[in-house]
Amino acid sequence: MSNRKVVVVGAGPGGLAAAMQLAHAGCDVTVLERRDRPGGRTSAIEMDGYRFDCGPTFFLYPRVLNEIFAGCGYDLMKEVPMERLDPQYRLTFGGGGQLDCTPDLAEMDRQIAELSPPDVGSLARYMDDNRIKLERFRPILESPFSSIADLMRPSMIGAAKHLHPFRSLGQELQRYFSDPRLVIAFAFQSKYLGMSPFNCPSLFSILSFLEYEHGVWHPIGGCSRVSERMAEIAEELGVKFRYDEPVRSVEMEGRHVRSLTTDQGNYAADAFVVNADFADWISRTVPNEKRKRWTDEVIATKRFSCSTFMLYLGIEGLYEDLPHHSIHISEDYENNLREIEQTHTLSQDPSFYVQNACVTDPSLAPSGHSTLYVLVPVTHQTGSIDWEAEAPAFRELTLDRMAAIGLGDLRRRIRTEHMITPQHWNEDYAIHKGATFNLAHNLGQMLHNRPRNRFEDLGSVYLVGGGTHPGSGLPVIYESSRITSGLVLKDFS
Repeated sequence: MSNRKVVVVGAGPGGLAAAMQLAHAGCDVTVLERRDRPGGRTSAIEMDGYRFDCGPTFFLYPRVLNEIFAGCGYDLMKEVPMERLDPQYRLTFGGGGQLDCTPDLAEMDRQIAELSPPDVGSLARYMDDNRIKLERFRPILESPFSSIADLMRPSMIGAAKHLHPFRSLGQELQRYFSDPRLVIAFAFQSKYLGMSPFNCPSLFSILSFLEYEHGVWHPIGGCSRVSERMAEIAEELGVKFRYDEPVRSVEMEGRHVRSLTTDQGNYAADAFVVNADFADWISRTVPNEKRKRWTDEVIATKRFSCSTFMLYLGIEGLYEDLPHHSIHISEDYENNLREIEQTHTLSQDPSFYVQNACVTDPSLAPSGHSTLYVLVPVTHQTGSIDWEAEAPAFRELTLDRMAAIGLGDLRRRIRTEHMITPQHWNEDYAIHKGATFNLAHNLGQMLHNRPRNRFEDLGSVYLVGGGTHPGSGLPVIYESSRITSGLVLKDFS
């Protein structure tokens, strides 16, 4: 393999994992990254001595990345020490009540009894059913889907009776819990895919199962530290990184890509692994007439995930009573979801998420200070919201709403601040429509209906990341790198 050249576009988590695996297999790998550091959305934002994760803050299901590290001769937990969180997170409900979610199921039942006595015992049944479901689905999430014929694989047929394709995640949870707050407590994880639980397929009930069964982890230094260490390991394995080098164009022979051009040079290779945001990169880089299936016109018909409004706040002191992760569910959650997905308007009562990481990891802020990361799910870019005009007022509304979880004095403690709106995600991070979780995960956009790992429109091009199979979320993106690296190596041999 040593004479086989691979160019990876984008040093996000999928690109980094692919670069490690391909270099370890003996390929000559170069990574082209448009920004000045590795990680993409899973990079760090550093200012005034504070360190924030830019995007993902939950580290779930380390098994996949653990296996990738082990396959390259490294031990993930030694390279990036991690702490399992308990409580995993606190859920507060606009309609009243809270849960400190813990893997201790007896303690969960004690808290559930306070919210809804008839639902005591339902969590154990949910866990037992989803343990079987994950076992059945793992082979599907770990295999490529190249055509509709792959739906007839024995693993697919074996999993079919657990699929219930026409049942939403919300309806699935209603089979276990009668209290609507508990339905949301085990279904809000669809937000990791940028979707409403009432539009998301029931398959994704495995997400909250993964949290309770396998833990919610905090890598010391943040999730961005995982990306940074992966880049260092990739370099140890011989990978060359070119930062501040966005790809400007492709050179093609027929439908085969032969090289990529940046402002600094031309990169020919035997294979190209694209980890950039799929819809943004393909429509910007590859002429429309060269694409058969994924034309601009087809992309325009696709459904995309929500976006996020972000505040990164360096504050004086530490909220010691606030857990590492807190999720506040707005009083009229279904209306909040409608505002995000259907009317594309800004909510007056949004749900939000706050990470108070310094209760676990004081290394992220100067002594006597701490970091707060605030995420509000909002609509992706449709032209309905002028963020330059709306952002200041939405910031004020968000800070007001944080009083609901006990942060009423937050404004006077802020010492430094950074904001990202959907417009910034779109323009600064090159994310199509600012849809931070990529193509939506409805049934028409999963498995073989997503852009494929061996990309069907262009020869010698492969995809990793949230825009291909299996989908969004860190463990799934790492899995995409494993599927794609396997396909590249198979095609080389």
